[in-house]
Amino acid sequence: PRLAIMFTHRSKIRKAKNATPDALENEVAQALYELQVNSDKLKQPLREVHITSAKLVDTVIIVFVPVPQMVNFQKMIKERNLLEELEKKFSGKQVVILGERRIIRKESRNARQLKQLRPRSRTLTAVHEKILDDLVYPTEIIGKRIRYRQDGSKLLKVHLHQDNKPTGDKQEIFAKVYKSLTGKDVAFQVL
Repeated sequence: PRLAIMFTHRSKIRKAKNATPDALENEVAQALYELQVNSDKLKQPLREVHITSAKLVDTVIIVFVPVPQMVNFQKMIKERNLLEELEKKFSGKQVVILGERRIIRKESRNARQLKQLRPRSRTLTAVHEKILDDLVYPTEIIGKRIRYRQDGSKLLKVHLHQDNKPTGDKQEIFAKVYKSLTGKDVAFQVL
């Protein structure tokens, strides 16, 4: 049975603790497998990668990948138009690829002591920053500002580089996805 799995769409998704993938995750894995089989440009790079999960937010499919493979996915996004190919497969839906990152909570007095110090990359702030970086890739973030409104709420203003700038509707999609994942309001500006 293991050999049969190697050559199907099931080889493109690996869930934690061998959980069964849902319908959306199977669709995304099937689309990646079809691209691997049919596309000359994406055949070799897609052979080496897999996804961990997928989530639907409004009309946006968020695909989560292991963090070590994020570099390979970003190369495919930049050089080989992976996102455009996936959006063709899921007509009417946008596709966003993010790294699957884990937040380790802050150590408190009543909680059990952790064996080692919490890495900076596992803090809430670091994970939220990395989500933002993955979200706007290949556009570069050149600045961030936090605007405190009079009612006490915050708005994160993100300044993007002029090159590879995302279109207006993409910026709204990025804001929606970031709000659903982190609960923070964000506004994008191209400088």
